[in-house]
Amino acid sequence: MKLKKTVRTILVVLLVLFVAIQFVPYGRGHGNPPVRKEPAWNSPRTRELVKRACFDCHSNETKWPWYSHVAPVSWLVAWDVEEGRKHLNFSEFDREQKDADEASLQVMNEEMPLWYYLPLHPEARLTPEETVELIDGLDATFGEGD
Repeated sequence: MKLKKTVRTILVVLLVLFVAIQFVPYGRGHGNPPVRKEPAWNSPRTRELVKRACFDCHSNETKWPWYSHVAPVSWLVAWDVEEGRKHLNFSEFDREQKDADEASLQVMNEEMPLWYYLPLHPEARLTPEETVELIDGLDATFGEGD
């Protein structure tokens, strides 16, 4: 009897906290700035693979899924996009992109895309052959990483 009441109290507190965190503004503004300039891709295929696997976090063409509107997941999504755009933004090649030459290395070392991105974005999962194509295309477009 006492256990039921404790569990019920915990659930009510968790529900109230969940509702309360929905009012935290961070992670809610899902704007996409305009695309200013893309890189000079070595081929349309490279752009296609980059768009599929990288654009959600590394461009101004982010697709914001329904869960990106629900805290606390919205906080992680917003932070990932902000960080991704800060390191490499395929939509802003009118400014220096100092990490562009490291892109192929990140893919080769399986550091990108992030492991937790792929389960919810199966379209971003590349076959081994596509991964090699992407690495080669990134190298041809930006040069090989150090």
